Amino acid sequence: METAAKPSNNHIGRKISRIRELRGIKQETMAAELGVSQQTVSRMEQSETIEDDVLAKVAGVLGVSAEAIKNYSDEAVIYNIQNNYEGSHNQGPVGTHNTCNFNPLDKLLELFEENKKLYERLLQTEKEKNALLKK
Repeated sequence: METAAKPSNNHIGRKISRIRELRGIKQETMAAELGVSQQTVSRMEQSETIEDDVLAKVAGVLGVSAEAIKNYSDEAVIYNIQNNYEGSHNQGPVGTHNTCNFNPLDKLLELFEENKKLYERLLQTEKEKNALLKK
């Protein structure tokens, strides 16, 4: 009986590619940050292993640790998203609500009155200026 070859779960290049895509970083941007060409980044993402010093630089650009890249798995990301998504029911204590300590309409009326007073002062100074010009 033949067994199909399982894809390697330790393919660092694929992990880098996946993290880069999740972070919304293009290969060109990553290449510029690393000081290499886009083709070099593409070859890196196709490599199963990468030297530790290069991995550290890549991790810095991606904003994660080298260990995070080595231990990355799609399953863990999906689990994390499902259990920590802000739309989930796992929101902490029940009844936590943001409340307003003031009435927004009252604040609006206060601002309106303040604006009205400023306009009246401006009008008064304009009248005074016109009176001076007539003299």
